[in-house]
Amino acid sequence: MSRTVLIVEDNPGIGQLVKMHVEDLGCEAILITRGDQGLARYRQGDIDLVVLDLMLPGMDGLAVCREIRSGPGYVPVLMLTAKSTELDRVLGLEMGADDYLTKPFSVAELGARIKALFRRVDAMASPAQADIAEERIEREGLTIDPARRRVTIQGEDIDLTAREFDLLFHFARHPGRVFSRTQLLDAVWGYNHEGYEHTVNTHINRLRGKIEQDASDPFYIQTVWGVGYRFRD
Repeated sequence: MSRTVLIVEDNPGIGQLVKMHVEDLGCEAILITRGDQGLARYRQGDIDLVVLDLMLPGMDGLAVCREIRSGPGYVPVLMLTAKSTELDRVLGLEMGADDYLTKPFSVAELGARIKALFRRVDAMASPAQADIAEERIEREGLTIDPARRRVTIQGEDIDLTAREFDLLFHFARHPGRVFSRTQLLDAVWGYNHEGYEHTVNTHINRLRGKIEQDASDPFYIQTVWGVGYRFRD
């Protein structure tokens, strides 16, 4: 793959395991055990992906992720967490993480997530995606500008994470079409693992909280009970 992955993980066993399997993917792996030092290395540049633990000495993973997202450019962030509560996942996503894995995780799943994030970056840079990026969408007061990755409602900017934007854009490009959770995982996340449909639920709930006037009675992203979700036609 000829890519450089920054791993920020203070557990020696997990850090070395992640490093070994990142290298098995053909990537260069840089392992750092402190959050503040990891952020400093990221700021030196030439990083294609950050694998970031939540609990770190020096500076926690949430703060590191927030600093990464506040800077210029886009580098995907895969967050690792020993916690599995909804709050921990939401906090990581709120800070701008693209994806998360809860420890313990399988090596195969780690590899699949990393490959999916790289495919997403490649797709964003492809000529076909450049054409899609011209598809400005306006629906009932909602405006999506993919070239600027900007969303507004009634002219007011809505702050979305990278994954929330991709999910909304995917829905809006296919109004009226019903997507199952597994189809959304394939299309937006680039992978599908049994049991991870809750990832879709989490993102949709957060997205509704940002774009819907009443998240309990959504106007834009509607639930099709027993099937999945669709964007209002």
